[in-house]
Amino acid sequence: MAQFKIHGYRDSLAPRRAQLSEVLHAAAMSVLGLPADKRAHRFFLLDPEDFLAPGGRSLDYTIVEILMFAGRTVATKKALYAELYAGFETQLGIAPVDLEIIILETPRHDWGIRGLPGDELTDLTYEIDR
Repeated sequence: MAQFKIHGYRDSLAPRRAQLSEVLHAAAMSVLGLPADKRAHRFFLLDPEDFLAPGGRSLDYTIVEILMFAGRTVATKKALYAELYAGFETQLGIAPVDLEIIILETPRHDWGIRGLPGDELTDLTYEIDR
């Protein structure tokens, strides 16, 4: 399981929302092994007074928070970072300096999905421990 929260400037990201979702989901399928129908993206598009950025960032500054089951390897997480940085730059024109990625992992038992705790789900079609 993985869910994505995308924070950024409204005027910059709103026109690219669909393309941004495609980049995120392609990386999630390629690196995390998520199936095509497992897309959970939430956009938090903010006005400049509501989204203060560190110095040296442009109006493309974007923060991506990825919430997911614990268990993936450091190598998998680094591969996800690399794929996201590359996709944001080549497909969205967002430079690496303007992208921050945070992975937040929780044990499966801390998720409630389809009426069950996550650790009781037996029908996942993708691996967590990769």
